[in-house]
Amino acid sequence: MLKRAFLRRLLAGTAAAACAAVAAPSAFAQEWPAKPIRILVSFAPGGLTDLIARALQPRLQEAAGQPVVIENRPGAGGTVAEGLLAKSAPDGHTLLLSADSVPANPHLVPNLGYDAFKDLTPVGMLARIPLVMVVNNDVPANSLKDFVSHAKASTGKISYASPGIGTSNHLYFEVFKDLAGIEMPHVAYKGGGPAMTDLIGGHVQVMLISATLAAPQVAGGKIKALAVTSDKRSAAMPNVPTFAEAGFPQFKPQQWTGLFVPAGTPPAVVSRIATEFGKVMKAPDVLARLNELNAEPVMSSQSEFAGMLRREHEVLGKLIKQRNIKAQ
Repeated sequence: MLKRAFLRRLLAGTAAAACAAVAAPSAFAQEWPAKPIRILVSFAPGGLTDLIARALQPRLQEAAGQPVVIENRPGAGGTVAEGLLAKSAPDGHTLLLSADSVPANPHLVPNLGYDAFKDLTPVGMLARIPLVMVVNNDVPANSLKDFVSHAKASTGKISYASPGIGTSNHLYFEVFKDLAGIEMPHVAYKGGGPAMTDLIGGHVQVMLISATLAAPQVAGGKIKALAVTSDKRSAAMPNVPTFAEAGFPQFKPQQWTGLFVPAGTPPAVVSRIATEFGKVMKAPDVLARLNELNAEPVMSSQSEFAGMLRREHEVLGKLIKQRNIKAQ
């Protein structure tokens, strides 16, 4: 009898402990956010990642019931912001909005001071954006074919810009150079905004940039667009052909923006963050703003995003090694 009574009490206690263990993360998630949320943006104000963060901010603030502060931490292809996130408290109150440089950075900077796959937890891809080849108005080319001819005749005289070493803008321009058989030096900036400013000013001559940043400047006549990487023409730039139409059907990379939290953030909190961002991404005003930015909302699952990061890490690693690309 004593043994049976003890066993009943033990089982009851074990069940209660199990319930508490299950309830604890859930309760933690319910408490999130308990204070203001900081969103680190890995590139400068005015760039694609920054514009998307600011498109989401009002709705996130409304959903969270807490202030949402955007903190731009540009530099070194996004590694400044990544390193800051890696050292932040894993409580869901510091997030990172970054771009496609994340899987490339470990190949570019051997001694980062953090491990992108151990110290950062991917939450989900938020949006995907086609890239556009744009040139300064003084470049004597109105088509991609014209530009390639001009570049071949101007080796050493023109340069291309990117938002940073290791970004898709940089790496895929290198791919295009090989496809087109052209050569020119690379000038890296701390974001798409500063790069666009110098392109308009004529300090650099060409750039592969997101449709988000290209469309307004093309519409305003400040730069010329030669081709877009999407499968069909952009509604915002209907007169700009796709790369396939311009003679490069194999060239169709796209840019993305994704969300990360520090490793060690409780899974229930990560799930709650993903849920709230998923809701915000579907808000009519956010969808309208993303459409203005030529960004396609995605909000992938955590596992899909993590798998994509691993695949890009491998593919981009080979590209970086083949072209001997190094961080400055």
